[in-house]
Amino acid sequence: MDEEGDLYESLRAELRRGSLGLAVLARLRVERYGYTLRQALADDGLEMEESTLYPLLRRLESKGLLNSEWREEEKRKKRFYVLSPAGEAMLQRLIQEWRTINMSLEKITGER
Repeated sequence: MDEEGDLYESLRAELRRGSLGLAVLARLRVERYGYTLRQALADDGLEMEESTLYPLLRRLESKGLLNSEWREEEKRKKRFYVLSPAGEAMLQRLIQEWRTINMSLEKITGER
């Protein structure tokens, strides 16, 4: 890849990184385990590697934004995640912030 392509990929990754937490929280309004969460995000156009998703889930849970539990399903143990009450409150705050940023960027870029 050329220098401009490298720079684009770096800036693109930074932009995506800021959106992943919001997307994961929003999708975990409904209980899911990792694989089905990855699929739901991919179906919405936001593909994420396991090496990105699982550390993010652990961070969000350690901050009290998610609840999880291990359960056996289809003869395999799976960890199911869902928003905690604190996670729901944080999601609402983040959605509002995202809307504010998005409106500002639309003005700045002339994309409105």
